[in-house]
Amino acid sequence: CPASPAAPLVFTMLQLTRVYRGNSMFRGNASLNGQLSHLLEDHNVTQVLPLEPPDAWARRKDEVVAYLKNFRQLVQLFNKERPTNFTQHLCCHLGCRLFPNGTAQSFYEVTLNRTAFLSFHVPNATWERRWPGELPVAAFAQAQLMKYPITTEDLQYFLNTTCVSILQAQSARTGEVSGRSRAPLVLGLILGSLALLGMALGIFLCTGGSC
Repeated sequence: CPASPAAPLVFTMLQLTRVYRGNSMFRGNASLNGQLSHLLEDHNVTQVLPLEPPDAWARRKDEVVAYLKNFRQLVQLFNKERPTNFTQHLCCHLGCRLFPNGTAQSFYEVTLNRTAFLSFHVPNATWERRWPGELPVAAFAQAQLMKYPITTEDLQYFLNTTCVSILQAQSARTGEVSGRSRAPLVLGLILGSLALLGMALGIFLCTGGSC
């Protein structure tokens, strides 16, 4: 359905990761103003909208698949050190909104086992704990993420600038989606950022144990 003139334009990205006994399963998608642009099913990532030419998309797809394989191997490695017999669900939801008056709003939210876990405060480029009550793993993951520029300054730039520019191009388009080379970067950067969340695999390891 066409958006209302008063409604904001929106770019959203979602990655769901399920971990059980060292096995990782992935699902996700990205959408541009309500229209599906990318799909992720385990190691199969698909560009639904033709936002990149085939050769460029082939390179992007290889990068995404390589990230997912590394993430899976990391989970397996840590599981050997501290086996877990219960399922963990990690959900990352992020994106930006562009309002008709030209203002923008960006967000990045992480839930663990369907409970608010972390969020990224874009203006200050800081990660904040959202878990109700004290949880060592939340503090551990927050500290790990704050160590790396890709999850602070780079992520802030991506959400405030790159993501918003996609919507500005969409707002000004005449016939087809603009910014062909930038929109697919969203999916790659999302997964790249999650690699560092994966480094803080205390998410999967510290729960129920000591960090």
